[in-house]
Amino acid sequence: MSADTATRIRVPRPIVRATDASGGTAAEVARASDRGARIAAVVIALAWHTAIGLPALLGAWSGLAAPAVVAVGWLAAAGTGGYAAVRLLRDTLPPVLPLAVVLLAVDAAVFAAVGRQQLFAAANWVWTGLAWFFVVVLWGRRIRWLLVLLAGHAVIALAALLGVGATAPADLTRYAMYVYGTSSLPVALFTGAAVIANLARDRADTAAATLTVTAERDAAERARADRRVRLALVGGAAEQVLAELSDGRADPADPLVQRRCVLAAARLRRLIAESDDAPDPLLHELRAAADLAERNGLPIELVAVGTPPPLPVEVRRRLADPLAAALADARDWARLTVVAGPDEVAVSLVTPDAAGPGGIDPPAPVGDDFQVEHVQEWDGEIRWTQTRWRRP
Repeated sequence: MSADTATRIRVPRPIVRATDASGGTAAEVARASDRGARIAAVVIALAWHTAIGLPALLGAWSGLAAPAVVAVGWLAAAGTGGYAAVRLLRDTLPPVLPLAVVLLAVDAAVFAAVGRQQLFAAANWVWTGLAWFFVVVLWGRRIRWLLVLLAGHAVIALAALLGVGATAPADLTRYAMYVYGTSSLPVALFTGAAVIANLARDRADTAAATLTVTAERDAAERARADRRVRLALVGGAAEQVLAELSDGRADPADPLVQRRCVLAAARLRRLIAESDDAPDPLLHELRAAADLAERNGLPIELVAVGTPPPLPVEVRRRLADPLAAALADARDWARLTVVAGPDEVAVSLVTPDAAGPGGIDPPAPVGDDFQVEHVQEWDGEIRWTQTRWRRP
């Protein structure tokens, strides 16, 4: 064997476009949008509870019917809301049922403990502050559950009014205003955040789909242009041989002319097979070259072991073309072997050595690359040609 006959063919690395499934990108965009609204809801709930509810509670301490109960309720609401806020800021939804039960129990206890004089005063902090904790606890759920809790809050407030005899038209009107005023803003934030997150997700989906279509169109245009160039080269070689034959400048009995004809036909056939929709494109293209050799009277054996992974067209060309050229030189018999794995594909051709008078010497080494390797070796009796691809 001659070490000087090794040829390595440099193949440009294929362009890989990272097209995250649009769903993944859209979900990230929606989460980023939703996180900002979550932070806003948490800040409003905790700030309102401490900056407005607590001073009002302490300022009206002596006027409350049961100030200790109101204070314990304030602490319980703070603990419940704080726990839900921590879970929410860690991207984990809090448990709804137990926290909702605690907040409604605090709601009922505070309404019963503030007394008639403080029923509509700022000291009754559940009027304005509790709805924001409902928002934090129910974040990420359907809007109807927030409406259910707000309805329960309204029923508890109405029962408190009836319990202390505050049934005058002015009291009922004030009650209706309080229910509407303290519920509208939390509902607006809750609904608006969900709508904005959905819009962000939809826009991200649209943008990702547009980029995918653009990338596929660009790839198709590049493949079509490359195919036209390759078809022009292969067709030009075939036309030149045919023109020389028709003009009498080439002798059909000349082995070199015969080789050129076989090689041009093999390349044309492989180029046609390249566009076929086959489950295994590489084997399909190699079978096309083997079929052509058989039609020219060459007994050939094709053995395939394993399933080649999906390969770019350029890599398949670099794997198949040297074998097609070697088949043009083959005499008497040939054995084509494909051994494939997930990270490596090796294609080998063994034929009788045709080097010598009338034979074709192998090409000289032309560079080095670790993705596709082309090696030829011969000893005067057997010629061995191999192309090998390794995943980088």
